[in-house]
Amino acid sequence: MKFIIQRDKLVNSIQDVLKAVPSRTTIPILTGIKIVASNEGVTLTGSDSDISIESFIPAEEEGSEIIEIKQPGSIVLQAKFFSEIVKKLPKDTVEIEVGENYLTRISSGKAEFNLNGLDSDEYPHLPQVEEHHVFQIPIDLIKTLIRQTVFAVSTSETRPILTGVNWRLEFGELTCIATDSHRLALRMAKIENDHQESYNVVIPGKSLNELSKILDDTSDLIDIVITENQVLFKAKNLLFFSRLLEGNYPDTSRLIPEESKTEVEVQSKEFLQTIDRASLLAREGRNNVVKLSTLPGGILEVSSNSPEIGKVSEEVQTHHIEGEELKISFSAKYMLDALKALEGTDIKISFTGAMRPFLIRTPQNETILQLILPVRTY
Repeated sequence: MKFIIQRDKLVNSIQDVLKAVPSRTTIPILTGIKIVASNEGVTLTGSDSDISIESFIPAEEEGSEIIEIKQPGSIVLQAKFFSEIVKKLPKDTVEIEVGENYLTRISSGKAEFNLNGLDSDEYPHLPQVEEHHVFQIPIDLIKTLIRQTVFAVSTSETRPILTGVNWRLEFGELTCIATDSHRLALRMAKIENDHQESYNVVIPGKSLNELSKILDDTSDLIDIVITENQVLFKAKNLLFFSRLLEGNYPDTSRLIPEESKTEVEVQSKEFLQTIDRASLLAREGRNNVVKLSTLPGGILEVSSNSPEIGKVSEEVQTHHIEGEELKISFSAKYMLDALKALEGTDIKISFTGAMRPFLIRTPQNETILQLILPVRTY
């Protein structure tokens, strides 16, 4: 194998596939990046057996040559060293040549490195995904769906299914739900689905986070293929495979209260900043709790008390409050996460009592919902 390639294109591809390369693994070859050169271009692959990422660099794009392929072939190189070397090479082009015993020469300008490579045949094959049923989502929408839900997945492995986001597709509507059993984030979106299939799968939160980092901010469409135990995201020159989590996602619809006893509408940014200030003292406490009380005249009081440090209270003027008086305590972190996920200048909070879950929404927007369980503080 021998080719000359533009360094910046190679660096970008390496950064993408590195997100799937594990630092520690029981399969040593997976700490490497697989490089395959063909007449069409160069393909890089990284995998940790949960996530696999394949990035393709075409030999030419829009009439200009990116890679000069002198001899097709393949090799696996240690990801850590290969990525650092390519980043620091002096010139705009890099020549990579594989010699005897997989010894690989990487040269640019007057710099020359020799890395010991591994036989690419030893590298595990990527999952074969039958592409019968494909649906498409604009990339900027998928990034929004991930941003507005993935923060609520569980970080504890006691219930592995909750470390993923539940994606349900039926009747052309995709519903994404994440919960760690203390809070829940839900977002719905209409999508084009010619085949009208329905899916109900759980994608690991970690996979979605990595996918979101790799995708560019564009309105281009991304293809999504779901099989029994894999999901494949196909963007231009990029394949992203993730395993699906096994098991049944809990029915979260029972958690969402139908009616409310107290409704509050308030300016989102001001409320967020107030919670943020109140959490300054709460952070030191064991659970970062702030209290919310309704006062006459459409006023909310946000307060926090850490006996060892001090206390804080602040009043916020709402657009309106209706229903019963309320005193409730909750995790400031959960509230801040939820508020940051919502779009719009105003938010509506629906309470059904001090010990029942409450809902945070954007008025006139039924597609997004955040739910938080209160904390018992008395």
